[in-house]
Amino acid sequence: MNTGDISRRTILLAGAGLAATTARGETTLTAAEVIERIQKNVGVPWNAQTVDRVIAGDPQTPVKGIATTMMSTLDVIQRCAAAGKNLIITHEPTFWLHQDTVDTVRDNAVYRRKAEFIRENNLVIWRFHDHWHAHRPDGIATGMAQALGWENNADAQDPRLFVFPAIPLSQFAKDIAVRLKIRTMRIVGDSALPVRRVIANWGYISQGPGIQLLARPDVDVLIGGEAREWEVVEYAQDAISAGQAKALILMGHIVSEQAGMKYCAEWLKGFVTEAPVQFVPAPEPFERVA
Repeated sequence: MNTGDISRRTILLAGAGLAATTARGETTLTAAEVIERIQKNVGVPWNAQTVDRVIAGDPQTPVKGIATTMMSTLDVIQRCAAAGKNLIITHEPTFWLHQDTVDTVRDNAVYRRKAEFIRENNLVIWRFHDHWHAHRPDGIATGMAQALGWENNADAQDPRLFVFPAIPLSQFAKDIAVRLKIRTMRIVGDSALPVRRVIANWGYISQGPGIQLLARPDVDVLIGGEAREWEVVEYAQDAISAGQAKALILMGHIVSEQAGMKYCAEWLKGFVTEAPVQFVPAPEPFERVA
């Protein structure tokens, strides 16, 4: 199993070569060829420095089925294998670090079990993060707007900004939770705050961009997946204490980008027709206290 960087030379050779051939002489699409098609169709130059690479498995593996997912947890991988999907396209890491490096976990029992399952089931896991965000429009943002029904609320000049008719924050947040079936969404702000202009930062909200977005005078609410409580969360609290009408909604990382990988499955079907493509959702990891 290859858990290191797959070289650009390997991808290019695989893409240029013939598809795998079955005993009956039929051609079968390989994982490397699917990757090459994605690279050609994503619409942006492919960067040499990227997390988008084969994380595990042999790229020459014939593809029986393709699954897209937000996060390739062991549970997700097991469900993909059971569904006959042996190429798994994941947005987030498989081995718990952004770069999917495994040097520090090779002796970890959970790592060994996960790697063993991938190997025994002849699976290929490929990361699709940087270039899916770079796709225009951003693939994650497109899927999230569709899932929330916000396409007509998007600002014409800024696709991250959404305009609403002064909905109370409590109702606005409840609508999101219902649409996305979120159990553990968190909110900072006055529940009666009229929500008119919302800016989205899907996934992790880092300190600098997050503070800049919430500080914009044309923004009432910043919404995203997660943030450190001593960075953007504390800034939101301080902005409210300083008399500003602001709010922060943290949906949870998985649910804040999940619909973007559902959209990815539909996008793939436009140029990959030799194998079935299915979206396999990753479960929200948290539970509410009863």
